[in-house]
Amino acid sequence: MKMNKYVKKFLHRGLMFSGLGCIIAAIIISSEPNLMHDGKSVLTAIVSTYFLAFIHAGTSVFHSVESWSAVKSAFFQLLTLYVSYLVCYLVNSWLSFDMAVVGIFTLVFVIVYAAVWLTVYFSIKATSKKLNKNLK
Repeated sequence: MKMNKYVKKFLHRGLMFSGLGCIIAAIIISSEPNLMHDGKSVLTAIVSTYFLAFIHAGTSVFHSVESWSAVKSAFFQLLTLYVSYLVCYLVNSWLSFDMAVVGIFTLVFVIVYAAVWLTVYFSIKATSKKLNKNLK
């Protein structure tokens, strides 16, 4: 069975950066010692942030799918990241399972994602324009 090149890229990128999740968990645990009370919660934090970092790094592959528009790529990345972060935060009880709290999290997540995405998009567009101008 031949693996799709985008699946390979997703797995490769995810594996390259997934270890950062453990570092993030260590920072969270060490910054607030009362946050984690037992070995199970520490292990849950380490494993869930490992998978979160894996998915986060892997989703960058969406922007390399030639047949997708920038908006479609951004939408799938947003959706994948949102679900991943929400699950991780709920599993670790870093976010309470309350519809108002989840709603606020969703709103903030979408606004921050859009701000970052638009900043990157316009920066790349300006750089491309400048390079094209220099080529002429």
